[in-house]
Amino acid sequence: MPSRFQIRAAAKAIKNQGVIAYPTESVFGLGCLPLSESAVNKILKLKRRPVEKGVILIASNLEQLDYFTILSKDDKSRITRQKSPTTWLVNKSESTPEWISGKHNKVAVRITSHPIAKALCDEVGGAIVSTSANPSTLKAAATILQVRQYFPTQLDYYLPGKTGIIKSATPIIDMETNTTIRA
Repeated sequence: MPSRFQIRAAAKAIKNQGVIAYPTESVFGLGCLPLSESAVNKILKLKRRPVEKGVILIASNLEQLDYFTILSKDDKSRITRQKSPTTWLVNKSESTPEWISGKHNKVAVRITSHPIAKALCDEVGGAIVSTSANPSTLKAAATILQVRQYFPTQLDYYLPGKTGIIKSATPIIDMETNTTIRA
């Protein structure tokens, strides 16, 4: 686990509209403030990912997602009952910028179970962007060393730590249709 100082330094970089790398449940992620268009665009450029695809938001609790989502009581219950890390496609609020949702009328969200990612969201005080740390044609980084190989100097902070035990990307399920988008 990184030190409290390292978590604070990473959160400070995010709050200053920077882009960081950090461990998640399965791989290292790139993160930033969801409302910083310049930071999200930097991530998309680094990944060579089109804005139309959208990005995932993670949070340590449902309240951190309120600004971006429209969730019924049943939706909230389903998300909190889910034991394994799952990304949900849910109805987006009118406040959700297109650089987050892309061309979609929904937004991808996950309540993170990873202790470092959870501490980071708490220190930032809200949801953060979470997309795998890799150019789109290459394998997602599983270590901080791989992140540095992909992005040697382009990030504002590299938060060390171990990823979770999940060996593949988290599943994505459409809340409304119950369709698995990514297994």
